[in-house]
Amino acid sequence: MTNLKQKLRNNELTIGSWIMIGHPVCVEVMALAGFEWLVVDIEHTSIDLETTQLLIATIQAKGMKALVRVSKNEEVIIKRVLDMGADGIIVPMVCTKEEAIQAVAYAKYPPVGKRGVGLFRAQKYGMGFEEYKKWVNDELVIIVQIEHIAAVKNIDAIVKTEGVDATIIGPYDLSGSLGFPGEFERPEVKEAIQTVLDKCKEQNIPSGFHVVDSDPAKLNEKIAQGCTFLAYGIDYFFMRDAAITGMQKVTRQLKGE
Repeated sequence: MTNLKQKLRNNELTIGSWIMIGHPVCVEVMALAGFEWLVVDIEHTSIDLETTQLLIATIQAKGMKALVRVSKNEEVIIKRVLDMGADGIIVPMVCTKEEAIQAVAYAKYPPVGKRGVGLFRAQKYGMGFEEYKKWVNDELVIIVQIEHIAAVKNIDAIVKTEGVDATIIGPYDLSGSLGFPGEFERPEVKEAIQTVLDKCKEQNIPSGFHVVDSDPAKLNEKIAQGCTFLAYGIDYFFMRDAAITGMQKVTRQLKGE
């Protein structure tokens, strides 16, 4: 299994994808593509916590790291998904250094943080707590999502926060915070994204991006820009695009084109 924490420390390219369909078969199919990690999204889906644990276990059984994009920067939800055994969290809408510090504190045990202690799947149901404490310090991954212009303005302080392993830009919300949701070619949006990439490079912090489009050319663009923590596509986007492309070919053939 990929040592994601080490790759982030080395600022090496790592590519994963996004799970929004709450079924383990979806994970198993996505695993065939060779992703290093998958993100279970519980912010913008109907995936509940019981299903989240099943998906985490399935992802890990397929040799990938299991990350969870939590619903908010909140103590209980972060604690629960980590106790389920998630390898890391993506925390949405982190806009200030204080919020970045808060996310780290919710994920780490005292004296570093203030996470409450539970003995669930991550701790081998009480049989591996000491081992897990060391794992939290050595391998737990904490990603802050930069998806508001306020975060861009505070990016220098955010990326300097101890315990933050990488950033990932959420392009839709970031463009929306500027008043142009989904308009990624607007100069204001491109400037905001470039500011984040530049600051991450200055601090040698991995800059991430969620390339929602399934077109691999879009992913290559972000690699060329220097992004090293890249989420490529969404499970149902891959399914949607393959179905549409296939039916378009069938239609053209039937028409003799």
